[in-house]
Amino acid sequence: MSEWNRDHGDRFVFHYTPTHGSWLNQAELWFAIVSRRVLRHGNFCTPDELVEAIETFINRWNETEAHPFRWTYQGLPLVR
Repeated sequence: MSEWNRDHGDRFVFHYTPTHGSWLNQAELWFAIVSRRVLRHGNFCTPDELVEAIETFINRWNETEAHPFRWTYQGLPLVR
């Protein structure tokens, strides 16, 4: 990858998640919900409108729908 990055001006920074980064799935679930319910069909003329829509969704979520995501990982134990 480093050769490819050099060819493109070294402007990319690669980040690798750990093999056992399944906890990130919980964050991915949250962003998928926000994406489907707020962003997908939204039409925002200004950044402030976008921020307001997301904050409104978060407030409504916290008041009516907030719940822990069910942890279902049954994979291998962590190995160093």
